[in-house]
Amino acid sequence: MADTRFWRWFRTIPIVCMLAVCIASAGASLLPTQIVRRVFYPVEHADVIERASQRYGVDKYLICAVIKCESNWDEQAESSAGAVGLMQLMPSTSAAVAKMGLVDSSTYPPDNLTDAETNIMYGTAYLSYLQKNLSSRDQVIAAYNAGLGSVSKWLANGDDISSQIQYSETASYLVRVNEAYDRYKQFYPDGIQSQG
Repeated sequence: MADTRFWRWFRTIPIVCMLAVCIASAGASLLPTQIVRRVFYPVEHADVIERASQRYGVDKYLICAVIKCESNWDEQAESSAGAVGLMQLMPSTSAAVAKMGLVDSSTYPPDNLTDAETNIMYGTAYLSYLQKNLSSRDQVIAAYNAGLGSVSKWLANGDDISSQIQYSETASYLVRVNEAYDRYKQFYPDGIQSQG
């Protein structure tokens, strides 16, 4: 008898969980846009992002989306692979960007990647470099994660990068960055400086 009651109760757990998720989703959709964007899609260092966007010709919403997905706005973030800062740059990448003359290394030392402005300048310069070598935003996003060499190999099989990606991490990254990009455009239609 007790065994039957347990199983009857146990079967209700998934229903209760689904109900809780539905209620939470409905509640989140009712939250004012201002709260949602500040909690889930914040923008920090907007002035630096604007300057970097203008200097390097990179969409400011893309910069925000990359930062959101790479570090969730944590300036001190460091990956197990050694990527550092807001845009999770490898020191070798920032050194290469400096060597190409894309960033003034006397103003922004390539080894100072935990400094928000320095990191944003190098990350945006690298995105600009990728834009000049690739033909779509999806290709640029994939290359930011997997490297230009990998994306170039995948593109040899066709132009649709999303169907050519061979790394699950990169496929997931492409989806996440595009989702964040869309949300930043939705929540900041008047620009990333707008707080109202």
